[in-house]
Amino acid sequence: MKHETDFLVIGSGVAGLTFALKVAAHGRVAVVTKKETPDSNTALAQGGIASVFDKLDSFDLHIQDTLASGDGLCNREVVEQVIKNGPDRIRELIDLGVHFNTTDSDEPGAVEDADHLDLGREGGHSKNRIVHALDMTGREVERVLVEKARSHPNIRLFEHHIAVDLITYSTRMKRGLITTAQDAYCCGAYILNRKSQQVETFSAGITILACGGAGKVYLYTSNPDIATGDGIAMAYRAGATVANLEFVQFHPTCLYHPDAKNFLISEAVRGEGGVLIDRTGNAFMEKYNPQKDLACRDVVARAIDAEMKRSGADSVFLDISMRSPDFIRERFPNLHKKCLSFGIDMTREPIPVVPAAHYMCGGVATDLAGRTDVHRLFAIGETACTGLHGANRLASNSLLEALVYGHEAAREAADELKILKTDGLPDLPLWDEVGASDSDEAIVVAHNWDEIRRCMWNYVGIVRSDKRLARARRRIKIIQNEIQEYYWDFKVSPDLVELRNVAMVAELIIKSALHRKESRGLHYNTRYPYRDDKRWSNDTLIRRPIMG
Repeated sequence: MKHETDFLVIGSGVAGLTFALKVAAHGRVAVVTKKETPDSNTALAQGGIASVFDKLDSFDLHIQDTLASGDGLCNREVVEQVIKNGPDRIRELIDLGVHFNTTDSDEPGAVEDADHLDLGREGGHSKNRIVHALDMTGREVERVLVEKARSHPNIRLFEHHIAVDLITYSTRMKRGLITTAQDAYCCGAYILNRKSQQVETFSAGITILACGGAGKVYLYTSNPDIATGDGIAMAYRAGATVANLEFVQFHPTCLYHPDAKNFLISEAVRGEGGVLIDRTGNAFMEKYNPQKDLACRDVVARAIDAEMKRSGADSVFLDISMRSPDFIRERFPNLHKKCLSFGIDMTREPIPVVPAAHYMCGGVATDLAGRTDVHRLFAIGETACTGLHGANRLASNSLLEALVYGHEAAREAADELKILKTDGLPDLPLWDEVGASDSDEAIVVAHNWDEIRRCMWNYVGIVRSDKRLARARRRIKIIQNEIQEYYWDFKVSPDLVELRNVAMVAELIIKSALHRKESRGLHYNTRYPYRDDKRWSNDTLIRRPIMG
């Protein structure tokens, strides 16, 4: 089956839906999403959106906090663009109907004046600037964007569809010549319909990767099951440059409980006075950083890792029981309810927490408008590496980046489509699976999936060494070879597509980590424990040629 559209958006989080709503006035939009449209990392974002509204705050202060968190690798031009556009993007959300907390109410509601937003604080921020909807900000933003997208006549949502590969085209391919990303352009993607189990061809003038992150590369993660690095892997296979994949942010505080899966304890808990303590009840963050519990995430995650290794404990604890029970229940209703479901009353006792893979600061390299170096291919949101986060993301800057880049990419893509409409689209071939059979060895996929995630957690985690990284590279290479043989022999399935992408992203993370011979931000190597600006102040860039 073939589909034709002007804009193909792969992913349905805040970045993808923001883009879709803004370009819908200029053409047909197809939004492809793995499960239901609201299923995304956006919907799990608890803390909020960082932006300057307080009179005691300023763009300069937010910029400096972002640069400090990024540990010398942020692109200042990008940082300024994102932060200075933040208030306008949040006002747009308010106009769409997003309900944020205000100083006049403990409950999220309609906001008439953005100057009365209730602003929280999180680690690394020098001022209160976190716009939030209780502890469910992402869910509230996603609710409104999904509602608007479903009702728009120019937007068609393809739920339960998973992207397999991008389709690139070049006149040089006809002559059997080697083709680079600079020669080719993206003209759509092959998409697997999960219900029919058929691969469909989507032809598009502009393709946008907004697929989220890759937390499922690791054994323990705050991410949903859909976060398998699809956008990064597909873009790399298509010849796009990827950047800074060694910088994987581990959130310091995920709930530690045998029955809890991927549940994050928001950094806002520490912003409201929560303190990290060891199993004997002693606070320990003052040993590691003057900002104590409000230090940046990389510092806090390494501190917790060190404390757990020193004591042999399975977790540390986050204690906010010094605040009144009423405050805790009103400020963190979702967290309070979830913890209670596991027998933990956060109003009276500390919460057991451990670090877990949370956010990719690296991704597909883009310019100021979200363009990749494959023509007609954009990347936005966590899939992209824009230069905003550098070596470590500042808390709550991710939703802000998604909003701003959704806006900037939409503006550029709409202008680009006007030119492309005179060119037309090539006649794309249907997916060819001649000779492939249905797999009867699901155990092979499950085993390789588990081995990759354990390997990455044990050898490419919070603290790394050259020896561990080399061991991981050897193991992943063997698994990659097995996957390649398996992939071409059998019909594609959602599990096989995701396994292929997870293995590819794991390999790229390891390659990037081995390349950087220093410690900076989220990348800490025991052999090179110090930051080295003379040799390693540049981005880590990886690109492969594509063959025609």
